Amino acid sequence: MTPEEILFTNAFNTNRSALALFSKCTSLDELHIVRDAFYLGMASLLCPQEYGSLRESMIIDPTSFTSIANSLNKPNGLEVMITAARASDEWESLLASLHEIATGVNSDLDYIWSTLERGRLEWLSAINAAHPLKVILKDALNNVEKRTENDEVDAKMIYMYALSVSIPALTDISAAWRKIVNMDDSLNPLKNYNADLWDCRHDDWRPLDLGVQEAAERGGSSFRDAWEA
Repeated sequence: MTPEEILFTNAFNTNRSALALFSKCTSLDELHIVRDAFYLGMASLLCPQEYGSLRESMIIDPTSFTSIANSLNKPNGLEVMITAARASDEWESLLASLHEIATGVNSDLDYIWSTLERGRLEWLSAINAAHPLKVILKDALNNVEKRTENDEVDAKMIYMYALSVSIPALTDISAAWRKIVNMDDSLNPLKNYNADLWDCRHDDWRPLDLGVQEAAERGGSSFRDAWEA
């Protein structure tokens, strides 16, 4: 590796914790705050001149300085800081310098981020769409007098199918499963539900199972976390 590549890699690794915050986001706005926090952290190590100018502009601007000071150690602290940074006249030049350095070491920061963003938004869409059904399934489980492990497996299978419906890459796979279980309504797997047909040992269940778990990973989560939320 060249000295420039080593420097860039070290900066990237230092800011992995900021990048990982994408998994906590619940909206596009929150994702963009995390994205810009990651860029700002990278720039602090790779673009010291531009970062210094940005930092100075935020300090001498009374509105930015006051808002940042008032948000220290508060839940919205990161959002306030990024909002102030974006408002600075130095923000665009800092981003340009950072991306120029990244390009110089054959790294596409926008592509890296967009992959995370798409994965998170896709997963959020899936869990939001399947949430009403999950509530019904959990209520049903709680009302079962003698609840068994099989009852929970059945409920989780139905929920996993519901998640798959909102994941574009699983369109054909979820359609194949509907045929196997004789499902009439793709959005209502409980209609004419036949437990005997919902067998997790079936060969066609595995790709749906794995597909949902992979989508969860792309979204910075897991099926278990979604079920237990």
